[in-house]
Amino acid sequence: MFLDTGLSITALAIAAFPFGLIVGSFLNVVILRFPEQLKNSWRRESEDFLGVVSESEQAKETLSLSQPASRCPSCGVPIKPWHNIPLISYVFLRGKCRACSTAISMQYPLVELLSGLATAFIVYQFGLSLMAGYCLIFTWVLISLTGIDFREQLLPDQITLPLLWLGLFANLSGIFVPLNEAVIGALGGYLSLWSVFWLFKLITGKEGMGYGDFKLLAALGAWMGWQMLPLIIILSTFVGALVGIVGLLMKTREKQVPMAFGPFLAMAGWIALIWGDKILNSYLSVFGL
Repeated sequence: MFLDTGLSITALAIAAFPFGLIVGSFLNVVILRFPEQLKNSWRRESEDFLGVVSESEQAKETLSLSQPASRCPSCGVPIKPWHNIPLISYVFLRGKCRACSTAISMQYPLVELLSGLATAFIVYQFGLSLMAGYCLIFTWVLISLTGIDFREQLLPDQITLPLLWLGLFANLSGIFVPLNEAVIGALGGYLSLWSVFWLFKLITGKEGMGYGDFKLLAALGAWMGWQMLPLIIILSTFVGALVGIVGLLMKTREKQVPMAFGPFLAMAGWIALIWGDKILNSYLSVFGL
């Protein structure tokens, strides 16, 4: 009964915020290191296939999510534990490396803050429940994919496909939608963007998006079912077009520079997971349906 009171839920959400900051610090590591791990792996596989021995020290360096220890990307000085406290250290250091005074990327505090706020919100919304656990994993994975795609224009299969399978697993017991709707959502998510990709390529001769986008939308469909796919596509397309137009008007991006679509899909998918039913019901009520 204690957990049913508004005060206890608020206390849980407040306690979840610093935990979310810690998770966000780890997500920064994933965003920065996982693409490099993939590149090193692809390089080694290519060299093995060609029978080439690389002299690159970068290719020889052992890189994982835990090794080597965090260090300044500018001067290479290891970061001390008390300089690596999520969000607090950034404020304390005034956004600069203690050793070389190089500005620290805003990515670090932004990802940590986003993770902390999202974690607290989900705990406040769903309490301590199985659904909250799934929503937290969903949220953290989307933050990682957003950061990776924004930096590298890459949505790794090693992340999108497990997200898809986890959605189907969650819906074995109908956590979010019945399993048949989740399966149709996964198929529909992939095939819808796949069809747009090939239609655009046949008309223009260019590739308008990457295969990772198909797999991410398939994963979102596996979590929320086929009914949410139109909402996700409309939201992501609208926000993506708005950001692109604003960027061109403000001259912060060039026309020929491709823009990652994954972050907009992730944003729309998260909104659909949390408020999708309310948005659809409000839309249908306008037309008396």
